[in-house]
Amino acid sequence: MSIEIRGVRKSFGAFQALRGVDLTVPSGELTALLGPSGCGKTTLLRIVAGLEEPDQGEVRHHGEPVADATPRDRNVGLVFQHYALFRHLTVFENVAFALRVRRRPRAEVDARVRELLGLVQLSGLEDRRPAQLSGGQRQRVALARALATRPRVLLLDEPFGALDARVRQDLRRWLRRLHDEIHLTTLFVTHDQEEAFEVADRVVLMNRGLVEQVGTPRQVFEEPASPFVMRFLGSVNAFPARVVGGRARVGGLEFDAPHREGGWSEEPAHLFVRPHELELFRTPAPESFAATVERVTPLGGTVRVELSAPSVEGGLEAELEPRRAEALALAPGDRVYAAPRRLRLFPAGPGDSLTSSGL
Repeated sequence: MSIEIRGVRKSFGAFQALRGVDLTVPSGELTALLGPSGCGKTTLLRIVAGLEEPDQGEVRHHGEPVADATPRDRNVGLVFQHYALFRHLTVFENVAFALRVRRRPRAEVDARVRELLGLVQLSGLEDRRPAQLSGGQRQRVALARALATRPRVLLLDEPFGALDARVRQDLRRWLRRLHDEIHLTTLFVTHDQEEAFEVADRVVLMNRGLVEQVGTPRQVFEEPASPFVMRFLGSVNAFPARVVGGRARVGGLEFDAPHREGGWSEEPAHLFVRPHELELFRTPAPESFAATVERVTPLGGTVRVELSAPSVEGGLEAELEPRRAEALALAPGDRVYAAPRRLRLFPAGPGDSLTSSGL
């Protein structure tokens, strides 16, 4: 069951939650809606579910308009951040609830519930009540309940947001394995980049009610379509720059401007370097600049080095592998030379401002 969203707009008073969204979710794909709070991702999910009506535009399920269909008629499964389980019902009865409302035969209900509890790895817990379960177990009950009626589409709104980091990580991996088994068309709302990248086939980056970019996790990270995407997906060193003669100028430094279809005219730009793409040397290197080490922070699998540079305003960050950091043996006050291994450059739009600091 594919989902097609065309020209969807939605306002709440003076606030424009969605400003003309176009998106297609292919059948059987798990797509993450990723973006900051207030970007419109939950509003879009609720419109797909039929819980909100768009001011303009339409939603189609497998090519068929669903504007006149109730949420029940759309046959979507919904899972929210807070489990919304019936506290007075057992696990079995919570999962069976939607089937009993539809007056399905007892034997069918029993078989379906036991099938789902096996699928979500909760067999043997049928007689427990929600208060007797962990947060992760309660969320799996909520997912089993959403799957009970064999929905054509599964919609997940920050489903792991109320759980601690370790449980979230375990459930993300479990959800990905589950999806690989059932291949149900799924929209997954999150503000967590790691969560989206680990779970989704494709990621939809949203900002201020619009879609900024759609692609695989690798595509949106390696080939960001805008400064917003670049900054949202992890730490960056960001600088105001100017392109002159195919060279990007930042302060007193110059670098070859990355390839751009149509080339570069002389124009202001935003230049970005991710911390792991900023190499450090003890001696001058090609296209490097002098910097001073301000702080060295081990972070388990990486080492973060905070820097200052007289040729660049603001602070910088580099991210080193532990072996490289050990070989350099850096300490606060040391002089080093920093060389960007990869640059991303975007034209500065009208009214854009960008502080030249590590973000």
